[in-house]
Amino acid sequence: MNGRISSLPTLLRRTISFKRFVYTSNFSFRYATSQIMPVDRSLHIIPNDSPVCQLDAENAFKTLSEKERKYAHYVAKASFDGALAVFLQVSPESAPIFYVLYRLFKAETVEQLKEKALAVGFSEDEWQALLIYAAAFYSNSGNYKGFGDSKIVPAVDQKKIRALIEKSAAGSDEKVLKTWESVEKLIGSLEDKELQLGFGDKGVTCYHSSNITKADAEKIDRFFKARNVESWNSRLFKEVGADGKTTYTIKLASSDEGVVAEAVEFEGDVVQIVKGDYAPVMKRTHEWLDKAVPFAANKNQEEMLKKYIEHFKNGDINAHKDGSRYWIKDAGPAVESYIGFIENYRDPAGTRSEFEGFVAAVNKETSKKFLTLVSRAEEILKRLPWGPDYEKDTFLKPDFTALDVIAFGSSGIPAGINIPNYDDIRQNEGFKNVSLGNVISAQPKQKMNFLDEHDEELMFKFHKDSFEVQVGLHELLGHGSGKLFQKNVDGSFNFDNTKVKDILTGEPIATWYEPGETWSSKFGPLASAYEECRAEAVGYVLCCDSDILEIFGYTGELAQDVKYVNWLSEIRAGLMALEFYQADQKKWGQAHCYARYVLTKVVLEAGKEFVKIEETKGEDGKADLHFKLDRNLIDSVGRPAVVEFLRKLQAYKSTGDFEGGKKLFESYGAVGETELHWRDVCIARRKPRRLFVQPNTVEKSGEVSLVTYPSDASGVIKSFVERYDSAAIEDLHACWKNDQKWF
Repeated sequence: MNGRISSLPTLLRRTISFKRFVYTSNFSFRYATSQIMPVDRSLHIIPNDSPVCQLDAENAFKTLSEKERKYAHYVAKASFDGALAVFLQVSPESAPIFYVLYRLFKAETVEQLKEKALAVGFSEDEWQALLIYAAAFYSNSGNYKGFGDSKIVPAVDQKKIRALIEKSAAGSDEKVLKTWESVEKLIGSLEDKELQLGFGDKGVTCYHSSNITKADAEKIDRFFKARNVESWNSRLFKEVGADGKTTYTIKLASSDEGVVAEAVEFEGDVVQIVKGDYAPVMKRTHEWLDKAVPFAANKNQEEMLKKYIEHFKNGDINAHKDGSRYWIKDAGPAVESYIGFIENYRDPAGTRSEFEGFVAAVNKETSKKFLTLVSRAEEILKRLPWGPDYEKDTFLKPDFTALDVIAFGSSGIPAGINIPNYDDIRQNEGFKNVSLGNVISAQPKQKMNFLDEHDEELMFKFHKDSFEVQVGLHELLGHGSGKLFQKNVDGSFNFDNTKVKDILTGEPIATWYEPGETWSSKFGPLASAYEECRAEAVGYVLCCDSDILEIFGYTGELAQDVKYVNWLSEIRAGLMALEFYQADQKKWGQAHCYARYVLTKVVLEAGKEFVKIEETKGEDGKADLHFKLDRNLIDSVGRPAVVEFLRKLQAYKSTGDFEGGKKLFESYGAVGETELHWRDVCIARRKPRRLFVQPNTVEKSGEVSLVTYPSDASGVIKSFVERYDSAAIEDLHACWKNDQKWF
């Protein structure tokens, strides 16, 4: 389902018994589970020393012809303008905060504003805090973290921000002041329901009106299933009339406005489908794509763009599916791109998707490794622990390229992607894999928590190599493997239901996907973490094979080091993922973190001291942890444990057995007292996540050039201010005003 691999927390991007786990403690923690703890504001503040990494695309851009540069430019503009919709999907206050920050930094330089900030009482640290808040806000496409879904607040009092706005050039505009007044209290507020994304009773979201409950979302999911339609590019709004009658409005993203399907009765309520969500933003998106059409490299690209344009005009998801079909046929282009409502990580219901768009140049040398992996994929797939009946009838060899990103409009930039996410296309027609090389290589050199000096040295040395291997295996053979057992509308099956057996029980297959059901709709909010876990596990298992490592150019002792670092970094990431566990709600805030934590628990349960996590004291005298993985036990202990777990994951996924899969996954995903202690240490010693500063493409006198920015918060801010014209931001403001009645 899901198509991306995130960066590891520091490098890149509910109880079980520890039967044979060696655990030592030299001190005690104080933790009161029954006490209501005050909100730790520091968890919601982006540190002033957060690293800003350059997304280096200069060399990649130089390889493009003028025609390719124009194509890249127009698709980049469509991607960034379309990504304004994300600010309308995240929280009610994200769009107006964007508007105020844009107007503030558009009217004056950072240096001019700093002078005014100091004059109204800002300290140097507070000024830096405002800059880093703005940079993080832009980078996450809103005031909730793209990785973790928790709220971001500035480390500056709102009164000081107001004083700066009033003194600034932008503050002379009444519209700016009124917009600020609408969000002034919210920007720094940390009420319980504001801490993280979620349904309106416990969190914040703009995928649904604030009165939508989980039960409402489930009802509308049943409506979608009954109609055999999908909700990728939709939002859901609820109105209760004076007569007590409930009307649900499903609104599709499109520039055209109007009724798609007349109101009908469903389970005692009224449901209607309309189009025109984010209409001005969608109009800008398809107008940029229209400009890209003359510069398409081939007929596939041209038809792909036309279908995307149709989709953004009328909201028809089938047009986007058709565009995706042309896209997967466009093998090995010099300029790669994809755009639409793609990933459903952040919808509390797990079915509606966030807008994203990217454009990138192909790295031909690195791509050769991935194409070799593709050529051997059919043979390698046989090594996975479920047999041919649980694999697709025909392996549709996908395109797999290494890319250097030129532009990525979204709430976060992944390290790799496997798309499209449409089950019917993936299973029957194909997909593509991409590895984003300049994302993987853009790493700040930060101390790595919980490792000894030797392991830290190995991680620095082989991180890029091991992660490239993991991305390749995760995307192609993880997300790209496995079959969904489906019942067709005519009553037939896509598998031999008289012969195929359940690989866990040996009994005939008893569950499957009914017509209208998809992986996302069946597994709901669990689907993303579950699928990421399955893909991660495939990477862990297959990186142990020397012939696979040789594909990437690693042999002998070097291959063993790359394999070890992959296991070390990934399993350690599962420990560090505890930072993203929401202890008060007993909920995971990030799919990749949940997935990695589950796999860490799997190998801890395997015992034999394969993985040891020891409580210690650091040089500063404070609580610390020591993480150790025995490289000599990877093949004999770690791999068999993951293989068996992977077999179970696939069995439940293939058969659509949500209850079985949920029970398995949540048993390992539980966070007990010991893990809560570890979480405290992870939080206390957390490192700030990197922010990216992206370049902009600029067209002048018929030529397209690349503009880069400094690797600091000011550079991020300037890149965003120059990325958008004032008309685009006014369109965003208009969309926000139109949405206000729902939130």
